[in-house]
Amino acid sequence: MLAFMFPGQGSQRSGMGRPWAEHESWEIVLEASEIAGRDIARLLLDADAEELKDTRNAQLTTFVSSLMVLDAVERLGIEPSFCAGHSLGEYTALIATGALGLQEGVTLVATRAEAMHEAGLTNPGTMAAILGLDDDLVEVACRRADNDVWVANFNAPGQVVIAGSIAGVTAAGTIAKELGAKRVMSLPVSGAFHTPFMTSARERLREAIALASPRDIEVPIISNVDALPHDIGTDWSSLLSAQLSSPVRWKHCLLTMGELGVAGFVELGPGGVLTGMAKRTVATARTISVSTPEELDDLIEWVAAASPSAPPHIEGEHLFAVERLVVSPAAGVFTPLAILANSNISVGQVIGHVGSHEVRSAFDGFLQAYIAHDGERVTSRQPIAWLKTNPS
Repeated sequence: MLAFMFPGQGSQRSGMGRPWAEHESWEIVLEASEIAGRDIARLLLDADAEELKDTRNAQLTTFVSSLMVLDAVERLGIEPSFCAGHSLGEYTALIATGALGLQEGVTLVATRAEAMHEAGLTNPGTMAAILGLDDDLVEVACRRADNDVWVANFNAPGQVVIAGSIAGVTAAGTIAKELGAKRVMSLPVSGAFHTPFMTSARERLREAIALASPRDIEVPIISNVDALPHDIGTDWSSLLSAQLSSPVRWKHCLLTMGELGVAGFVELGPGGVLTGMAKRTVATARTISVSTPEELDDLIEWVAAASPSAPPHIEGEHLFAVERLVVSPAAGVFTPLAILANSNISVGQVIGHVGSHEVRSAFDGFLQAYIAHDGERVTSRQPIAWLKTNPS
């Protein structure tokens, strides 16, 4: 089984969009820019590291960059059994599984970034990675600092992130070194994320999540808060809110996926940090990261190597002798028509729209179910609906 992993804030880097500027998946950037009312394309192409450090820029660019890579991978027909995202990456996972549409996801991330930015101004803070020290001892260092500092991320064995006030993080870092930490490394962020310093952002985010109304999904997402799989849309109101001021239990998420039978971990988006964490946490993990178009070929070979006897992916509408798929004519946001299950569908009948494009059935048959959700962003040739053909 495969899991898709999506990186969080801190993975952004200057020029990360340039390899994608001529790729067909760049259309994601243009759509997201229109939704957010921001020139995300310019940020991905030209912003320097200092501009990208701003929480409002870091979150949008990392999120949209990951969606762009996801779009390219979906065009290859590769699908996961589970998804997970590190902090911000959890929102990418919600779109990847169809729990949120692109409009909802971009709006929600923009709101989250703004709320966290304002919380950071109200309660200035910082974060640092503690390397080479057991989780329990890192927590001891935070307590001994006797200041506003907490564990923010359990990333991997020997890699824990702390966050809080500048004085608190400095003190805890010093104590961590005394307890045996190999290194204390400051992180390029503008706030103490996943700590009580973010509490003021939670109410605003709760309201935005309620408006987004995440849907139930078929591919479960492993939550940062409890490291358990979730497929019920209403779960995310409390999970995403709690995530703001609770530790990211990423190591535990990886272990959960390993226990559920995931053998392949695919990181989609800028950086490649999560790939290293998976290697350190799950002994049997096969890992790969995709952040550029050139790495898409590597992914195809990587997937094929795991299933050498599997037939190649064949794109098309045929399932079984009496079953057919109606596929999307273009990339964009899907809006279905109000057609009841088991309704008779004729050749050429419109069953929905993808952006301004009509989705027409190429077959006669009975509508069994819509596969894509209302508001979901779909790619060209992605299955939209499932028909059972009329008997001849």
